[in-house]
Amino acid sequence: MRKKILLLGSGELGKELVIALQRYGQYVIAVDSYANAPAMQVAHEFEVIDMLDGAALDGLVAKHQPDLVVPEIEAIRTERFYDYEKQGLQVVPSAKAANFTMNRKAIRDLAAKDLGLKTARYLYATTADELKAAVAEVGMPCVVKPLMSSSGKGQSSIKTDADIQKAWDYALEGSRGDLVEVIVEEFIPFESEITLLTVSQKNGPTLFCPAIGHRQERGDYQESWQPAALSEAALNTAKDMADKVTDALTGAGLWGVEFFISGDTVWFSELSPRPHDTGMVTLIGSQNFSEFELHARAILGLPIPEITLERVAASAVVLASDTNANQPVITGLEEASVLPQTDFRVFGKPNTRPYRRMAVGLAYEGLGGSTDSVRKVAKEVVDCIKVNQP
Repeated sequence: MRKKILLLGSGELGKELVIALQRYGQYVIAVDSYANAPAMQVAHEFEVIDMLDGAALDGLVAKHQPDLVVPEIEAIRTERFYDYEKQGLQVVPSAKAANFTMNRKAIRDLAAKDLGLKTARYLYATTADELKAAVAEVGMPCVVKPLMSSSGKGQSSIKTDADIQKAWDYALEGSRGDLVEVIVEEFIPFESEITLLTVSQKNGPTLFCPAIGHRQERGDYQESWQPAALSEAALNTAKDMADKVTDALTGAGLWGVEFFISGDTVWFSELSPRPHDTGMVTLIGSQNFSEFELHARAILGLPIPEITLERVAASAVVLASDTNANQPVITGLEEASVLPQTDFRVFGKPNTRPYRRMAVGLAYEGLGGSTDSVRKVAKEVVDCIKVNQP
């Protein structure tokens, strides 16, 4: 059952997915907007195109005639996916899922209006003046995000009137694609944030991974840990929400569904139809299958009997400095390797930009271990690893 897979997006998550797919005997062509992206370094073939160019995307599909089209980033002309499905190609998880989740407006309206899930109050704005009016209605503090972005790019908080224009400018800088619109959300006084990795199967029940806790800065994940501490009532509510939204979007694969938690109260936040950055904690065996193995199995139609927690684990990111550099040099791996019950992954990105994620440190303890303890050790791994100018 060897299939040809066109992977659209070749970052560190795509790299781990390529490895998982190859271990299941699949053939992968990795695609991104720049050469030598992480997934390209391990794929069978690679292509460099602007995936927002619909004609270029069509040409790539015609050239390679893939069995599966697997989007891994937002900056893609996703409306073309509907045509690919009509041609008989499998889009992961589905053309509908890719289109809805690549745009915060579509997924938020689906969750809040169509499915009735609890979310933060929100409005949209297409100009700085509309943003000012939306902030006045939603109230301060509030959060502003581009409708199309990832990894926290373009996301900021508004606490005073002086922040509004800055937030608008920053959102446009961080927006992917050609969409000039933002979402303005009320600030939720949450106690914690979680990612509930959810697996939709072609011929099996929807499965849920043990909840993953995470911490963000600048709208981007800095560390994650598994399992997250939350009440059984909150977990069941999150599972119910995740099941409803993934079922509505259709298709098979792994989803990263994010929630805000306060006691037993749960707010739906966002959803990604693919492996999630916070799920890199699963690379150190916190589960019986990593999130990448789960995604690979689900999209290939391989049965997943169960998902079990095997270890208490944590991840923390290694960031580039606030400068741009080509061919950065990673040092400190020997020091990091000395720490027991740890590991790390260096992504192999060919250049840096301010705060770009370049590697991840990992730590684990046996079942019954302390998440606080493994978080501390994962940060010690990160402190050893340095991203240096060439």
